[in-house]
Amino acid sequence: MVAQDPRDIYQSPLVSRYTSWAMQHVFSDNNKFGLWRRVWLALAEAQHEKGLARVTGEMVEEMRAAIDELIDWDFVAAREKEIRHDVMAHADEFRRHLPTAKGIVHLGATSMDIGDNTELIQHRQALGLIKPRLIATIANLARFAEEHKGLVTLAYTHYQPAQPTTVGKRTTLYIQDLLFTLDDIERVEGLVSTARGLKGATGTQASFLELFDGDEEKVRQLDDLFSRKLGFDETMPVTGQTYSRAIDYRVAAALGGLGGAAHKFAVDLRLLSNLKVMEEPFEKDQTGSSAMPYKRNPMRAERMTGLSRELMSLPGKLAAVHGEQWLERTLDDSAQKRIVVAEGYLTADAVLNLYQNISKGMVVYPAQIEGHLRNELPFMAVEEMLMEACKKGADRQVVHELLKGHSVEAGRQVKEHGRPNDLLDRVAGDSRIGLDGAYLDGLISRPGRFAGMAASQTERFLADYVAPVLSRYGGMASRVDGEIKV
Repeated sequence: MVAQDPRDIYQSPLVSRYTSWAMQHVFSDNNKFGLWRRVWLALAEAQHEKGLARVTGEMVEEMRAAIDELIDWDFVAAREKEIRHDVMAHADEFRRHLPTAKGIVHLGATSMDIGDNTELIQHRQALGLIKPRLIATIANLARFAEEHKGLVTLAYTHYQPAQPTTVGKRTTLYIQDLLFTLDDIERVEGLVSTARGLKGATGTQASFLELFDGDEEKVRQLDDLFSRKLGFDETMPVTGQTYSRAIDYRVAAALGGLGGAAHKFAVDLRLLSNLKVMEEPFEKDQTGSSAMPYKRNPMRAERMTGLSRELMSLPGKLAAVHGEQWLERTLDDSAQKRIVVAEGYLTADAVLNLYQNISKGMVVYPAQIEGHLRNELPFMAVEEMLMEACKKGADRQVVHELLKGHSVEAGRQVKEHGRPNDLLDRVAGDSRIGLDGAYLDGLISRPGRFAGMAASQTERFLADYVAPVLSRYGGMASRVDGEIKV
């Protein structure tokens, strides 16, 4: 059956549901093969400017004029079927637009002089889309942390109630993870700002040395000039036929780190949603469940969890690609890279789109937070009760045993019978301990006393670590929104 309708064939949900047009375009055929033409043009320009007589100014101008001519995709498909080589199929298609210059297209080059430099440009383009979303998400979380820096809430270790923190302080943990990711992104941006350059079939530049009659300095100059024409800061000093696939792995590691950071946030939000203390945005007419109309499922955070899990698998795949590059190169990287690199960036784009969207509209329920605190703070205040009773002259060991007994029984009533935590009433009613109800109510009326330096830590972190980043990147965050499709 010949498919006529796109819905008759598989469509990646990364494209149909989750990602931005801008990221899709980076890995589109029009962008990729349009870049191939620009690489061929840069090659010809550099050869002409370095005095290669065979490449004339008129030929270069003819190539430049044809650079945006529509690609004849039917010709490319037929030619590739015939010769089984995508680079040469596109080179032959480009030559059809070049009556004079067709003989100098791809002169001296190997396929990776074209393909690898193009892939590095795509890395740069894709990272240029990742960074604004990352900055926007950091900015959203920073505003949220500032707003809620003093809102005391239960902390959890082992997902059991623990000494309180604040909503803002907890949020700084997510921001810190994203700052680590930003460091990683900036590091790999530096890696992909260096071109593979013109290195030839095995990285020795032998073909270009032949074209320039053995003049090594001319070949080095050609390499540098070509790379600058493609917008790179410099050229790699050594390669095999390909740039080291360690670069792809290091990019994958940065994106995988983003996956881990996003996964933690999304799972935490789902846990907090279950506790009804905090949740993702919920649209006015959104349906939470097809069967249970009352439900407010954390759909975005769940999707973010699943996509982040996929993103976290990326480094292992590209570590394998790197490790399998025998000697100067093998071709087993090609098929996997066509899938993994593009879909890695698309997945990162989808994850950050969700993260940005959620962080812009998170909802907090202070009354629920207070209710959880009231249920647990009496247990956390037992040590202060012990110290206060001792100040009043009670025997420490006796009071310790009494408080332990009351705590255990109060906990049992909560767990086994679903009753409210009545520890304070039990302590107030035990004359042997000597603490009245007014003191005990006052003990837990100011939960901030149990949250340590959470608020001030939040303030210092935002001022010392987050503000400089947001200042450095200026209005970058305003370039992207966090609107999700479904």
